[in-house]
Amino acid sequence: MQIKLNLTPLEALARHNMLAAQILAADEAYYEQDAPILEDQAYDALRQELNALEAEFPNLKTSQSPTQILGTKPSSNFAKITHKVPMLSLENAFEKEDLLDFITRARKFLGQPNAQIEFIAEPKIDGLSASIRYENGILVHAATRGDGFEGEDITANIKTISSIPNHIQNAPAVLEVRGEVYMDKNDFAVLNEAQAAAGKKVFANPRNSAAGSLRQKDPSITAARPLKFFAYTWGEVSPFPAPTQMEMVQLFASYGLSTNPLMQKCNSLDEMQAYYEKIGFMRSNLRYDIDGVVFKLNSLELQQQLGFVARAPRWAIAYKFSAEQAITIVENIEIQVGRTGVLTPVAKLQPVNVGGVIVSNATLHNEEEIIRKDVRIGDTVIVQRAGDVIPQVVEVLLDKRPANSSVFIFPETCPVCGSLALRDEKQATKTTTKTDVARRCSNDVSCDAQVLGRLIHFVSRLAFDIEGLGERTLIEFYEKQLIRSMADIFTLEARNTASFTKIDNMNGWGVQSVANLWASINSRRTIGLER
Repeated sequence: MQIKLNLTPLEALARHNMLAAQILAADEAYYEQDAPILEDQAYDALRQELNALEAEFPNLKTSQSPTQILGTKPSSNFAKITHKVPMLSLENAFEKEDLLDFITRARKFLGQPNAQIEFIAEPKIDGLSASIRYENGILVHAATRGDGFEGEDITANIKTISSIPNHIQNAPAVLEVRGEVYMDKNDFAVLNEAQAAAGKKVFANPRNSAAGSLRQKDPSITAARPLKFFAYTWGEVSPFPAPTQMEMVQLFASYGLSTNPLMQKCNSLDEMQAYYEKIGFMRSNLRYDIDGVVFKLNSLELQQQLGFVARAPRWAIAYKFSAEQAITIVENIEIQVGRTGVLTPVAKLQPVNVGGVIVSNATLHNEEEIIRKDVRIGDTVIVQRAGDVIPQVVEVLLDKRPANSSVFIFPETCPVCGSLALRDEKQATKTTTKTDVARRCSNDVSCDAQVLGRLIHFVSRLAFDIEGLGERTLIEFYEKQLIRSMADIFTLEARNTASFTKIDNMNGWGVQSVANLWASINSRRTIGLER
């Protein structure tokens, strides 16, 4: 997919710096925090533009560019393991022409422009990559991808996954099996129900739940989570037992490791496109989340000849799916007030299955977006789930608009505190101003929605990371006047001793859970500057 640019060198540098900052922030949120901040499509678009910039302005490609960096540094919460063979990422394709370019490049590099090349096709699992090292058939350690060269030691947690054997027979003396740890959709739904019933954080999707479960400091928590594993590639192997990708994966299965039964061989562009479309059709009915299809040259000799670029092999590519969509009805439109006071309209939908997830809410972004798309209550709309954020309304099906549909009137006062909700004027040029698209509650001091939103953010994983103070708990403590400011969190234990409303006497709280809360709060009195 070609992106045309029309920038001066100075404009290109400024744009490159901005794209790099956005991508690095998104990588940190995704790989380190298991809390994505960008939709898959938006992230892919940033990377495509960055690649195009560096192709046109090669001097922008430095060792610090995201195009040359894989993943992020391993978390300081775990010991580190150095990968004997780097764990690289994959280049992406987004349309059939990209796939043709990939095949053409491979043939050209091999000096065989008309050769028929055999490929292996498999679904691209949306989980957490892991490398598992066996020595003389015994599992000795396991690690996450990390930055591709050094990962987090998750050996104890990996050993709790039933589909990963601790001992294998008839394997090479050294075998690093690599694959994806994931959670299937049914298990994910059951886990979230249990989390909600216990007043704990619910996960956004199966990928987040798998990543969060695997990176627990306490292996017993991981053991209680229904994680699974698909093996599909390898790192260090000695001696090497097979000549093709397919035969290697078949050996994994013979060792007792789970492999994907949907893997198959393809011998042409048309066969590869047909496989992509078949898997896309099956996508919503699979028990696990996927975000595309991976194609690899089957011959390991040809793989070796093709080699690698900075962060990816030349012999493999990920053909990504577009966002999953569905059709449903807007039953109502409600306003949510965030911690910064922004009023965000949310469409309350007739529940619909979008890619295996039941969706009942979708963001409408802002006042102007509602007007631009002409979204009305009662409309039939297309919604899409693209990544880990709240689904969005893509389009209104005007031919299905009922006669009694009603236009939504955006409020000019905050629905929570009743204060004026204003759209600020911003300086656009020296002589003109521009009206902000966001309407904000003007009461940033005592609006309950803003205060509570700031508290929830304050204790979140990206900030102070205080375990035991989830959203539900904070709402309850806020309503009971126990926590009304950030400072109240750190005086809570002292005040609890003299309070008539003792936490110890509240439903769901016992001696141990209260003690755990105090320990969690006290452990965060001093935190790193990055938080």
